[in-house]
Amino acid sequence: MFRSFQSLLSVSAAAALFAASGATAAQYKTDQGHTEVNFGWSHAGVSMQSAEFTVADGTLDLDPENPGDAKLNVTIKTESLNSGFGPLDDHLKSKDFLEVATYPEITFTSTSVEATGDKTANVTGDLTIHGTTQPVTLATELTHVGPHPLGGVIDYYKGEWVAFTAQTEIDHMAFGVGGFSTGPISISIVTEMKAAE
Repeated sequence: MFRSFQSLLSVSAAAALFAASGATAAQYKTDQGHTEVNFGWSHAGVSMQSAEFTVADGTLDLDPENPGDAKLNVTIKTESLNSGFGPLDDHLKSKDFLEVATYPEITFTSTSVEATGDKTANVTGDLTIHGTTQPVTLATELTHVGPHPLGGVIDYYKGEWVAFTAQTEIDHMAFGVGGFSTGPISISIVTEMKAAE
């Protein structure tokens, strides 16, 4: 009962935040230049390594009066993987891991949004990697909503914007990626999204 009451308060606080910003129901689209999808893994327990997918397109359907009904869809191009080291990129893209020629996209489609604070929510959805779909929950934080601070000086930034961070961990073996486990894969996402005109 307390949990339900707490969730109700969190949803109400989130709705108040959007309402105070003057935001209206809209579909937001990722700004590619300010969207990062990073992932990291343990290299045999010796060091932590990381890489990024540099092409990620997403849409967020958001009604400020009903933030719990938000819908998020993201498509990531696996060929855009970049670790900064060519031979490693080639290996990760090969049949040993992501098989990008066969599986050119990673997708995420949200199925529920649960507010956990006035600016935070757990976004659960279906993540598809390597042709396998598994449920994943993203711990998200709203970092901006409303007009972009640069909108007054750069035309591109005029209009309504939202920005988020999100984190999760996955087991790559559950998606059929790789022949042995490297342990959990951490995923960190930062994005700015502009309301469609």
